[in-house]
Parts: sequence; structure tokens; C-alpha cells
Amino acid sequence: MANHKSSIKRIRQEEKRRLHNRYYAKTMRNAVKKLRNTNDKAEAAAMFPSVQKMLDKLAKRNLIHKNKASNLKSKLAAHISKLA
Repeated sequence: MANHKSSIKRIRQEEKRRLHNRYYAKTMRNAVKKLRNTNDKAEAAAMFPSVQKMLDKLAKRNLIHKNKASNLKSKLAAHISKLA
């Protein structure tokens, strides 16, 4: 166990931050999964801007890498364009 006050506080902060980050990462994964499983082009196109915004925000806050966000956006856009 940590002995210094500052390290005890740091442990508390990191746990809080970890749970916060986990929530947003999981929310993003669920949104991407929901978009991928959508077969209706109009519905997928309507969902895409919100998912794109979410990916950009997470990349900006370093929760995911900026290239990962770009790759996901690209793959989702290709998926939407393939839908009939």
C-alpha cells in the first residue's frame, strides 16, 4: 500500500479516471457494433454522424489512437456505402 498522501490521492484519481474511460470506450464499441449490424442504409447514415463525433472526441482525449478513430470511420463509411 502507498505511504505518501499524494500517492494515495493519485490511486483514487486513477481509479476514478479508469472507470470514466472504460465507460466511454465501451459506449463507443457498442455504438460501432450497432451501426455495423444495421442493414437499413437510411438508418445507418443517420447514426453515422453521432458515431463519428464520438470517435473524434475519444481520439482527441487520447482514449483511442487517432489512427484507430480514422480507420473505424473509414470502415463504417464503406459499410454504409455498400448497403442497398
